[in-house]
Amino acid sequence: MAVKIPIVKKRTNKFKRHQSDRYHGVKEAWRKPKGIDNRVRRRFKGQTAMPKTRHLLPNGLKKFVVNNLREVDLLLMHNKSFAAEIAHNVSSRNRTAILESDVRRASHAGSWYGADGSELDSELAAWLASVTPSDDLYPIKGCKAVIAPHAGYAYSGPAAAWAYKSIDTTGIKRVFILGPSHHFYLEGCALSSCKEYDTPIGKLPLDTETIEELRGTGRFESMSIKADEAEHSIEMHLPYVRKVFAGQDIKIVPIVVGSISKQVEASFGSLLAPYLDRKDTFCVVSSDFCHWGRRFSYTYYYPEAVPSDAPAIRLTRSIAPTLANPIHESIRQLDHEGMDLLTLTPSSAGAAHIAFAEYLSKTKNTICGRHPIGVLLGALTSLEGSKGIQPTLKWVRYEQSSACLTIEDSSVSYASAWIRF
Repeated sequence: MAVKIPIVKKRTNKFKRHQSDRYHGVKEAWRKPKGIDNRVRRRFKGQTAMPKTRHLLPNGLKKFVVNNLREVDLLLMHNKSFAAEIAHNVSSRNRTAILESDVRRASHAGSWYGADGSELDSELAAWLASVTPSDDLYPIKGCKAVIAPHAGYAYSGPAAAWAYKSIDTTGIKRVFILGPSHHFYLEGCALSSCKEYDTPIGKLPLDTETIEELRGTGRFESMSIKADEAEHSIEMHLPYVRKVFAGQDIKIVPIVVGSISKQVEASFGSLLAPYLDRKDTFCVVSSDFCHWGRRFSYTYYYPEAVPSDAPAIRLTRSIAPTLANPIHESIRQLDHEGMDLLTLTPSSAGAAHIAFAEYLSKTKNTICGRHPIGVLLGALTSLEGSKGIQPTLKWVRYEQSSACLTIEDSSVSYASAWIRF
């Protein structure tokens, strides 16, 4: 007799679709949503997703909820795609701070220069009063630009005064300030996202109309307020600009210049040339000169004083300087070699730009504002060709932070010049 073997089923529970059986309030049709944006259908039938419009604003930007200034800084890096919306739980105090984030703080005041407005104003006035040119009548008529240092005022303040004392402020309404980037890598030029710069002696509004024109070319990047406040090359000129143009209704156009080639310098110079040609526009170029010493990884040295054909060497702990030419004199010789190439008349701006680039390639002199200087030379070269100008560049002051005697010493050089055409 055959034995009937019972069949044991592993799964005896009724299959339940959680979409319908577990949630009785949900209609059965919800199990398989219908519509061209259904994820299931898109996955298995190749449907294209509909654009998500929940956060899309009428201007084409996407809303981004921010809770603090740090998130606003992040957003400024993507300001072509997103717009900020302050979260509902942000306090009124923090909300005010976020709304006023378009004002750049004087972030280096109190360390690189004085934070007290009255004391700083007196200090600047004293430095300007101490400028006593022997062969020029200040201010320089027709002065259109200056080159000045940007170190702490205890080091470079007196030297910078020689450049600012030469400015003829008559009719000036717009001041371009070109400075190098020390804190972030930049392959082009960047514009500020702020509307106003603060200084201990008064605020400086930005020329937002001109900035938007430049931004519209597509050639410029945008700086976040964090990067803007970290950079000192432009900030160190703001008190001097505010002081020299006191009582005048001026606006500034700050531009940070990155690590660019001579050709790109000339390209940006051509872009800025029409502005520099205007009678109401002035330009400040921010640059220190040689940074010498082991802490700067630069020990270029001329063993003999000029005139000499002796080749330069790199000093090390085993290679000492000669008695005939102290290190600080070698640095002076090196800086003036570059400054002489930049001196316009009889040289043209185009020839000076080429010679200066070759000098930098040969000596690798650590002139931190070499690229802003190159952009200025590019602008002058463009105006030489289009307007027939004959610019004059004259150096009026040169100083060093200290006199180096040994390989263990270090110094930074400061030079000031005015440009007229």
